[in-house]
Amino acid sequence: MRNWLVYAMIQNIVGALSGGSNTPMTQILLVRHAVNDFVKTNRLAGWTPGVHLNDEGREQAEALGRRLSSSPIHRLYASPLERTMETAEAIQRYHSALEIVPAPALGEVRYGDWEGQSIAALRMRKMWQLVQETPSRAYFPNGETMRGVQERAVNEVERLAALHPRETVIVVSHADLIKMVIAHYLGMHLDLFQRLVVSPASISTLMLGFGRPYVVTVNDMAHVAQLENERRLAKQAQTNPP
Repeated sequence: MRNWLVYAMIQNIVGALSGGSNTPMTQILLVRHAVNDFVKTNRLAGWTPGVHLNDEGREQAEALGRRLSSSPIHRLYASPLERTMETAEAIQRYHSALEIVPAPALGEVRYGDWEGQSIAALRMRKMWQLVQETPSRAYFPNGETMRGVQERAVNEVERLAALHPRETVIVVSHADLIKMVIAHYLGMHLDLFQRLVVSPASISTLMLGFGRPYVVTVNDMAHVAQLENERRLAKQAQTNPP
């Protein structure tokens, strides 16, 4: 019930900002996949197959699914990689009528020759500094440019908004993709997009229609914070039984 009230509140706020017009707006929930163990290898995952959620990630995804269980979700899209599909499945368990639609255009950056390589070794390359400081000029050997990644991601979000007017659409994707999309709708230059924080299993919300776009929330982690608080309380109960 609470999630429905939040949804209604967002609709009312956007309606007021847009002058109360009846312009059809699509609510896009940008969800980052939950955590996995590949990050512990200190290698660049990219499109590496077989990267699954770990135990903590599955708990985060379940908390995310519960958080969205009472929200009016109409469509569910996900990057086709395992970690994003598994996160989407946790949402689908509470919305059994929804089909998970793979969306390759919202998949991870194509790192080309860098994929699977040690991050420590990549930091020694000149291009690494360019990626960190001026990503608009960066490219990956036999892979994509960062400008190209932002363009394909934004184009896909725009396509979904046009395809599903007045609906709520969930998109499960990756941190850099989500940050690039948010930066675009904030009018933020791509070179500044790493100033944004998008945590695992977080929700960021866009409202898109024929008027100005709205970035309503960024990096909403309330469900993960609640999960961590429940763990802390359970640990305290074990340490100090009544």
